[in-house]
Amino acid sequence: MKKLPLIAVTLLVAFVCHSQPVPAPPRPIVTLSGGPPAAVAPAKDPVNYLIRVEWKEPNADPKSLEVLTTEGRFELDTIQKNSVKINENDVPVTLKFSGTLRELSDDKGRLQLFLGRTVPYVTGTSGSGPNAKSSYSQLSVGLDSTFVVTFGKPAVIQTDENGQISVLVKRMDN
Repeated sequence: MKKLPLIAVTLLVAFVCHSQPVPAPPRPIVTLSGGPPAAVAPAKDPVNYLIRVEWKEPNADPKSLEVLTTEGRFELDTIQKNSVKINENDVPVTLKFSGTLRELSDDKGRLQLFLGRTVPYVTGTSGSGPNAKSSYSQLSVGLDSTFVVTFGKPAVIQTDENGQISVLVKRMDN
């Protein structure tokens, strides 16, 4: 009979120990070079950015595009105001402005962008005189580049005999 109280006590202890919650393991403390624990940076509020691209062609007024976006990917497809005439038909010139913006710090960012357009060109002609008909295709031309920008300061990103392209990225603090 001495075994019965010993078994009862053993079962009671096992039951009590089994029903206790297991404490979570402690989180490791990250230290830098053996110093005090590193502070965790609070999440930043989202910010809008205004991206303005301006191009200047010789003997023409400057043209520009503006896009308001947050950090990440953006894309704009549009039609240029001036079209090209082929056989008295207006053929549109499309513009494409796309890229990715990543903030590097409060005053700098990495901008990958593509700025391009389609240029129509005649590929053949049938008939003669005023009844001549032309067929055409579109050639896609543009600039694809990645660079670091300083928010609020314009940067010239391309220059040649056809003109100059500059970009301005402004941080729009709310």
